[in-house]
Amino acid sequence: MAIWSAALLLWLGFRLFYDGLRRPLRPHEIETFLAGLGARMDATGNDAARLRAFLEADDGREFVMLNLVKTRPGIVADPDSGEALGGAAWLGRYSRVFVRGLMRRGGHPLFVGRKVGGYIDAWNMPADPGWTLFGTMRYRSRRDLIHMAGDPAFRAVHPAKLLGTEATFSFPAQRILGFHAGPRTTVGLALALCAALGHIAILTWG
Repeated sequence: MAIWSAALLLWLGFRLFYDGLRRPLRPHEIETFLAGLGARMDATGNDAARLRAFLEADDGREFVMLNLVKTRPGIVADPDSGEALGGAAWLGRYSRVFVRGLMRRGGHPLFVGRKVGGYIDAWNMPADPGWTLFGTMRYRSRRDLIHMAGDPAFRAVHPAKLLGTEATFSFPAQRILGFHAGPRTTVGLALALCAALGHIAILTWG
C-alpha cells in the first residue's frame, strides 16, 4: 500500500503543478500587466485592446498558442552589441529561454516543425509571406502568460526574438478534440508502472 500511496501522491502533486489552481485573472492584475508593457505592444504592431479582451475573458484554464514564424534570412547584426548571427540562431537563443520559463510554469511545446511547402489550401488569404516555422505551445493559464511576459529573464532575451523574426502571428486556442496521450495520462501511467514493478519486486524478493 505504501508504494501505491506514494505513486498516487506524486501524481496528485504533478496534477496540482500541471493544472494549477485555475483562478481567473482579476481586473487589477490585468491593469498592472498592461501598464507595465508600455510601448512594447506598439513597437511590434500588436493590438493592446485585443490582448485586453483575451485576458478579461480568462476562465482560468489552459490554452494553446499557435505560432507561425518567418525567420530573417542571412546574417543579422545586433545594433547595440554588434554581434552577428543568422536569423534562426537569434530565434533559437530566444526560444531556449522561453521554453525553460514555460516549463517552469507547467507549460510546454506541443508540436514544433518547419514548413516544407507552400499553401495547399488557402481561401481569401494574402500571399504566403514565406513562413519557415510553426509551433504550438501549451500554457497552464493566462496568468502564467502575463507572469512570463513580465519576467526579467524573458524581457532580457526578447530582443533576440525581434532580431531573428521577420514576420509572425500567434493566436490562442483551446482544444476541442485530440488523439494523443497528454502529460496527465503519460505521467499517471509511468507512476503506475513504477508502482507495479515495485510491488512485484516486494512480493518476489520481500
